[in-house]
Amino acid sequence: MSDPSGAEIIRLDSRRPGLAVPDADATAEDDRQATSRSTTGRQAGQHDGARARDRPVVEPPTISGQMGEELEAAVRSILAFLRRRMTGEYEVDAYGFDRELTEQVVMPLARPLYQQWWRVRAAGLRHVPNEGGGLLVANHAGTLPFDAVMTKLAVYDEHPKRRHVRELAADLALRTPVVGPLARKTGNTLAHSEDAINLLQSGELVGVWPEGFKGIGKHYRDRYKLQRFGRGGFVEVAIRAGVPIIPVATVGSEEIFPIVANVKPLARLLGVPYFPITWQFPLLGPLGLVPLPSKWVIEFGEPIPTESYGPDAADDPMLVFEITDRVRDTIQQMIYRNLMGRRSIFF
Repeated sequence: MSDPSGAEIIRLDSRRPGLAVPDADATAEDDRQATSRSTTGRQAGQHDGARARDRPVVEPPTISGQMGEELEAAVRSILAFLRRRMTGEYEVDAYGFDRELTEQVVMPLARPLYQQWWRVRAAGLRHVPNEGGGLLVANHAGTLPFDAVMTKLAVYDEHPKRRHVRELAADLALRTPVVGPLARKTGNTLAHSEDAINLLQSGELVGVWPEGFKGIGKHYRDRYKLQRFGRGGFVEVAIRAGVPIIPVATVGSEEIFPIVANVKPLARLLGVPYFPITWQFPLLGPLGLVPLPSKWVIEFGEPIPTESYGPDAADDPMLVFEITDRVRDTIQQMIYRNLMGRRSIFF
C-alpha cells in the first residue's frame, strides 16, 4: 500500500498477521544512513588518495653508473668479437697464431687455474726482455702440459709489456684432434729449428721444454729431477738467432697428477708416449681428471747471452754441450731453491 505522498509504509496487515509492509519512517532512516556511509567512504577515498600522492614513488632497480657502463662495454665487445669471427675480419699469422682468440677466449678460461686453483707466483720477470727475441727454456712435468700454459699466462699477465710466448710443441701434440688446432691458434708451432729461428729473429719470445715427454711422463718418485735435455738443439737455435737464453724453473706442477705407474703396453696400443696411473686416475673415475690444487712458483732466471758467439758457433758441439749443461744445472738449482722455500705442497 502506498501513501498519497508516494512514500512506502511498513506496517503489519491486520488481515494477514506477521506480514511486513513498508513503513515510511524506517525507509527514510535507512536512506539517511546509506547517504552517510557513502559520504564517509568518499572522504576516506579522498584521504587515501592524498596519502598515496604524498608517498615517495619507488622505481624498479636498474643497472646504472660504472657497473652499467662496464656491462654495456662488455656486451659491445662480445658482439663485436662474434661479428669479426663470423665475417673473418681477424688476423692469423703464418704459423696459425690467432692473437684475438688467445687473448679474449683461451686466456680468460685458463686464468682461474692460474689465479685461484694453483695460485701461481711468478718471480724474476725482470729477466724477460721488454722487446726483441728471447728463448725461454723450462723444466717439464705434470702428466699434462699445464706448465707451458701457465708460463705463457705468467708472461702475458705479469710482464710489463704483456708479451706472448710462442711455444715449440711436439708433433704428436699438434696432430691430436681438437688439441692440435687449438694449440696452433694459441701460438704453438712445431719444434723445428728453422721455425724457431725465424720467430726469434722476428723479435718473438719462444718457449721450449727440452725434457719433452720424458719430463711430463716421469714417475712421481723422480719428481723435480731433470731428465736429459736432448742434444742441445735449443742452444744451437739461440746461437744462430743471436738471442739470450732465459732459464725457467717451475715448482708445483709435479704434484697435480702424481704418476705412480706407466702402463706401457696400453701406451703402445694407443700410440702415445705413456699411459699414466695417478693417485686420482682411474681410481676416482672422471673425478680423477681434476688436477690437485698444488701451490706453484714459476721463476725466470738471469739470461745467458749467446749473441757474442756468432752464428757459426752453433756448429761447435763442445760449446753447445757446455751451454746446454749450464742451462740444465741453472734450472735444477732454481728448482731446489724454490723447493726449500715452500712450506708445503698445497700452501
